[in-house]
Amino acid sequence: MTKISEMPAVGRRFISNLELTVPTNYSWTKPVPANERRVSIVSTAAVSRRGDKPFSWLAKDSRTIHKTDRDLVMTHVAVEFDRSAWQQDLNTIIPLDRLEEMAADGEIASVADEHYSFMGAADPVTMEKSARAVAAQMKEEGVNTVFLIPI
Repeated sequence: MTKISEMPAVGRRFISNLELTVPTNYSWTKPVPANERRVSIVSTAAVSRRGDKPFSWLAKDSRTIHKTDRDLVMTHVAVEFDRSAWQQDLNTIIPLDRLEEMAADGEIASVADEHYSFMGAADPVTMEKSARAVAAQMKEEGVNTVFLIPI
């Protein structure tokens, strides 16, 4: 993991100037048993399907990845981010195959059809509108468990 003091100056300034958002309204829900869970992934690795619009620096939007998509690209702009693991195994950042195995073994009920990716280098406060839209889509699909994979 890169220490903030080792980051390029532009990244260091950006992170140092972010305001910490402190939640004031907690909406905790009691989780369902694991074998009743419909799981969706949310990644901050700026991953999208080949041919989709690439993420830009400070992108506020998201990309949708279908559970059968495997031809994915990463447009994360952080130069210090090591991409070698995911280039060898997509499951290190979007573990679709592992979730399918868990569903086949009955560990979880099902894998959602749609999964989502954001640009993790952006200010989270600016992503609220997109995050709410993704949450609504997941709710509509019956997702009751989200696997957040921060990069």
